[in-house]
Amino acid sequence: MTVRSLPTLDEFAALAEQAWEAMPEGFRALCGNVVIRVDDFADAETLEHFGMESPYQLSGLYHGVDLTQKSVMEPAGMPDQVFLYRKPILAEWKERGNVTLEELIEHVLVHEIGHHFGLSDDDMHALQDGEE
Repeated sequence: MTVRSLPTLDEFAALAEQAWEAMPEGFRALCGNVVIRVDDFADAETLEHFGMESPYQLSGLYHGVDLTQKSVMEPAGMPDQVFLYRKPILAEWKERGNVTLEELIEHVLVHEIGHHFGLSDDDMHALQDGEE
């Protein structure tokens, strides 16, 4: 029996890219120039900002100005970014055991892109639960 090793950062980034490419082209176009980054964990400053004691508490993050707040009158700044944190996602995947790693990566990616569109966590939970 062979034991499958956990994906490296590069392999994880390739899975994230596959998840991105599997999304409808029109949806991706609406996202503009969002950059997807994969890191093992969020940095200490980010964790402190959100009051998190463990780096495993944060699996993804949208960093940028959401589309509801952008103005064509303001100069373009840094591109909006979606961070996927490999080790927290892998830990959740192993703990849950009822989803594939690809499904979990896609879920976190879509959730963070939701923030790009100005949706709050509560908004996204309501959408997932079928509420209006």
